[in-house]
Amino acid sequence: QPECPLELRLRRIHRLWRDGMTRLSDIVETFELLGDWDTRYQYLVELGEQLPPLEESARVEPNRVKACMSRVWVHAWEDSDVAGHVRFGGDCDTGIIKGVLALLIQLADGKTLAEIEAINMEEFFEHLQLGEHLSPNRHVGVYAIVDLMKQQAATAAGRQRHHAASG
Repeated sequence: QPECPLELRLRRIHRLWRDGMTRLSDIVETFELLGDWDTRYQYLVELGEQLPPLEESARVEPNRVKACMSRVWVHAWEDSDVAGHVRFGGDCDTGIIKGVLALLIQLADGKTLAEIEAINMEEFFEHLQLGEHLSPNRHVGVYAIVDLMKQQAATAAGRQRHHAASG
């Protein structure tokens, strides 16, 4: 008996998630498979729920996204296993923004500073249709999250260069 289209879509989404959606095209494909905005919204909330907990020591003022209506923290550190790469963690007290944060972390985590700086927020918003479904204040907040992620990645990459030069 053939599978229904929903089962096929869910299987494809699961495969993309399992394999790690680290490219914008993977995330866009997943969103297109989900269909309507209500389903996408629920998916974002579920992604946020799967975000690993942020250590309490990382919930400090320099890691807080100040321009966001929600309470959002982003923490970047140098990858101890892969030189020149940056890792990310984060948390948020609002389900939908925590889901967007989870997507942004997926896009940036384990990448080089150049790859992180190349994240195009206009393309992200356009392809996922976030601008149409998030309030202008939340729109500003998501841009602020990305700005802080890029600042922290530059700092972490600077520490890596400093350690390599002094080592």
